[in-house]
Amino acid sequence: MSATYDLTLDFIARNSVTPADAGCQEVIAQRLAPLGFVCETIERGGIVNLWARRGTTAPLLVFAGHTDVVPTGPLERWTSPPFAPTVRDGKLYGRGAADMKTSLAGFVVAIEEFVAAHPDHAGSIALLITADEEGPSIDGTVAVVDALEARGETLDYCIVGEPTSVGALGDMIKNGRRGSLSGKLTVRGVQGHVAYPHLVRNPVHMVSAALARLVAERWDEGNEFFPPTSFQISNIHAGTGATNVVPGECTVDFNFRFSTESTPDGLKARVAAILRDCGIGDDCSIAWTLGGSPFITGRGALCNAITGAIKAETGLDAELSTTGGTSDGRFIARICPEVVEFGPVNASIHKIDEHVEVAAIEPLKNIYRRTLETLLAR
Repeated sequence: MSATYDLTLDFIARNSVTPADAGCQEVIAQRLAPLGFVCETIERGGIVNLWARRGTTAPLLVFAGHTDVVPTGPLERWTSPPFAPTVRDGKLYGRGAADMKTSLAGFVVAIEEFVAAHPDHAGSIALLITADEEGPSIDGTVAVVDALEARGETLDYCIVGEPTSVGALGDMIKNGRRGSLSGKLTVRGVQGHVAYPHLVRNPVHMVSAALARLVAERWDEGNEFFPPTSFQISNIHAGTGATNVVPGECTVDFNFRFSTESTPDGLKARVAAILRDCGIGDDCSIAWTLGGSPFITGRGALCNAITGAIKAETGLDAELSTTGGTSDGRFIARICPEVVEFGPVNASIHKIDEHVEVAAIEPLKNIYRRTLETLLAR
């Protein structure tokens, strides 16, 4: 039906369950090299990443994405095989259709069309493609960013092809993401028989008041782009399984999704203060994990270019949003002042019978091309 559609089929047919790439990056490199792209494989921890760049001058516009997909789940629940792309009722089905092989195909064909029309375009174009986004994400995009940072390369604009649309292609882009800070709180008591309360210290009782305080705390008020920072408890564990034993230890897993109005160190200090106020500061410890810092791209050249492209192609006024989980944009923001995410409707991602609307494939590519034209056409 189109070059974008054909390339999307090729990508979906490749069984690239994380951390496999299944040759997707090789296909991309083979298509870009004849256009003058210097294609470089950056490997770390057994993960293969592609950095492909055309040009050496600023501004540099980067398209970023991932070739790996999540596992399929039970094959018998799929209406058609997950790696046999199939069209039914105007929808293209297959694992990775929405997240994010259609975006990858759109990147490549948009670049091909743009370079053909503007061989002497301003600045530079690059692709940053990983096979470690759906996995631990420790040797993927962050490895490429580390390598670029070490040699002094910086980015000016970056579009991450994550599926951000909600009801229709172009209704939402992500112009930032909240940070993620997780903690594992361990409260130490004294184990014993429930019939002898004077001989025990119940860590569940000890932590209860602190948890109520933490849940009720107003961490910040958010800002123009971010909702207030949220605190959520995901797991609580204590006890031996017996009903007549007071546990000696209680563990609580919790997570902050935080805005740019808060910092990891600030949140840690406030949690510690609440635990001290509740009298258990000396009886507990916390193991902290920073999943990612928040980033934001204000209304500027990149946001204006992509929202203008969406309006021209679909007629929609895209909403700027920072909702949802983390993405590889958190790594790229270290070396790039303007990062946005934009891609297909995300309703079916990671689900059985993942799909995209066939009618949205070509407009998605066109939006990427129009953005290139706005930012780099002479």
